[in-house]
Amino acid sequence: MPRCVCLFRLSAAWIHGDPRKVIYPTDSSGQFCGQKGTANAKKTILFYFNILKCASPAVLINLQCPTTQMCVSNCPDRFATYTDMQLQYRFNKSHWEYYKQFCKPGFNNPKKPVAQVLRDEDCPSMIVPSRPFLQRCFPDFITRNGTLTVANKTAFKDALDTARSVTELRDAANGITGILDAKQLGMKVVEDYANSWYWVVIGLIIALVVSLIFILLLRFTAGFLLWFIIIAVIVLVAYGIWHCYSEFTALRETPGADVTISDIGFQTDVHVYLQLSQTWLVFLVTLGLTEASIVLMLIFLRNRVRIAIALLKEGSKAISYITSALFYPVITFLLLVICISYWAVTAVFLASSGEAVYKVMSAQPNCKYTNLTCSPETFNSTNITKQCPGAQCLFAFYGGESAYHRYIFILQLSNLLVFLWLVNFTIALGQCTIAGAFASYYWAKRKPADIPPCPVFSSFTRAIRYHTGSLAFGSLILAFVQLIRIILEYLDHKLKGAHNVFARFLLCCLKCCFWCLERFIRFMNRNAYIMIAIYGKNFCTSAREAFYLLMRNVVRVAVLDKVTDFLLFLGKLLVAGSVGVVAFFFFTHKIPIIQEEVPVLNNYWVPLLTVVFGSYLIAHGFFSVYAMCVDTLFLCFCKYVLTKCVRQLR
Repeated sequence: MPRCVCLFRLSAAWIHGDPRKVIYPTDSSGQFCGQKGTANAKKTILFYFNILKCASPAVLINLQCPTTQMCVSNCPDRFATYTDMQLQYRFNKSHWEYYKQFCKPGFNNPKKPVAQVLRDEDCPSMIVPSRPFLQRCFPDFITRNGTLTVANKTAFKDALDTARSVTELRDAANGITGILDAKQLGMKVVEDYANSWYWVVIGLIIALVVSLIFILLLRFTAGFLLWFIIIAVIVLVAYGIWHCYSEFTALRETPGADVTISDIGFQTDVHVYLQLSQTWLVFLVTLGLTEASIVLMLIFLRNRVRIAIALLKEGSKAISYITSALFYPVITFLLLVICISYWAVTAVFLASSGEAVYKVMSAQPNCKYTNLTCSPETFNSTNITKQCPGAQCLFAFYGGESAYHRYIFILQLSNLLVFLWLVNFTIALGQCTIAGAFASYYWAKRKPADIPPCPVFSSFTRAIRYHTGSLAFGSLILAFVQLIRIILEYLDHKLKGAHNVFARFLLCCLKCCFWCLERFIRFMNRNAYIMIAIYGKNFCTSAREAFYLLMRNVVRVAVLDKVTDFLLFLGKLLVAGSVGVVAFFFFTHKIPIIQEEVPVLNNYWVPLLTVVFGSYLIAHGFFSVYAMCVDTLFLCFCKYVLTKCVRQLR
């Protein structure tokens, strides 16, 4: 019932929503720039009459800058003022023809006094060289020899002959230079992907093959491979420690390399950080702590490691009979893509479902009507223009005063709750399906004769037909806890500047408690789904039985579960690390045989990180099936031992 109510409410977004409000910028009249079939079809860029009135890029993007905004086909490419245009118009009318494209449509009176033009905002007082960015005209900032310039100028004059500096434009558009740097970095990243996508795909295919080979070998030599993983990771980390120490000692002798990371700030060029000794010191300490942690865990948990190896051997045997389970994560991935797409599209429709709201904009600071809602049709007939000369009724944002618009925020939270619910349900369906498949292996007396045909498909159909309600109920509980955590994170972000120590402390405690609660519910849900797949009981009964069963084996569960997760994590690191090392040597031209095939890149770390991260995700998908297999077999074993003990007591 709650889900139906949420979906009913969200359907209103699809009725009232208009994604064009997000895609296209909007002028002061509420018209979309670049929309086909309108007068602005060829005018795709938004131009601001007086960008100095805009406080920051966020104001520009939110379309709430207190100045006239209109759609243009091109941004200005020169410095000019309305006064200069009037003087030059007497000798050459082409100046007015150029300047007119940035004035209000229909205005064609270049002889109108400057004061009246500025009062009525018929034309901008000045134009500056700009470039389109985010479909809006931003000043064309260029740094030359450490000096910020616009068209090689550091100063200019407005229509009132007042001296202006480029720093005023920079202050008005605070953060624009950072955004442009980010844009330039983004263009380089896209270019690197375009040049190296073929090799990135090959690297991911290699990771897929390595993961499959690893799983197949694990069936026969689980003990050897796992000890090999442990030793290999220790050796790789040790090599990293040696390399970082060598770089650190070399840079310590280099002049200028002792500058701290905080001194240079954020840099788009990663090579800058690699020239600092402090960077390699951080790497050295991190790898040293990692190496020490791995060695200590192996010393104190070596017996548990042997038991975990035995579990993985049995799990690998089960995988050999039910190989199709390895590819089920692909189905989970596709279902998650559908969930994310549904949430994103619905959120866009909700965000764009408001109506155009117009507000009074006045340059006079003492105008009492400023920021009040107005109507463009009746604005000229009111006395606002008399009491506040130069005031205009301009488009401000999309919203509304109806009951629907007042509850848009609640609808967005409902959309988020449904999204979390669907994601958790998709994961729960995958866990129940895999658990049911491997449970059929464990309880089969004669293997593989008694294992049902297509065990994964059979388990999937059982979960859909009989256990949908139990999976949805468990997912809903987890979704509510996750929603509360998101709300707490939002409140914490809003209260960062607050000086109420008690409120911050209480919020921190709540965040910690709900984080622990989410982890506990995730753990219990996972084991409850296994019990549901085995016995087919409802969620509450299965969760209770799983809890009692785990409490009777709490020490074994805690140690074996974490040791198994740790060993599988080392396997993921080995797959990602080995493929990453090969990719590193390839993209840095250190493999002589295929040096000519290496593409020219701006930053080799772009495809390298993509290959490493993608390889880790691929390995995670395969090993997550293994982890679910081991957990299922362990619970089946505990239930079998418990049942046997009860029978002996009777």
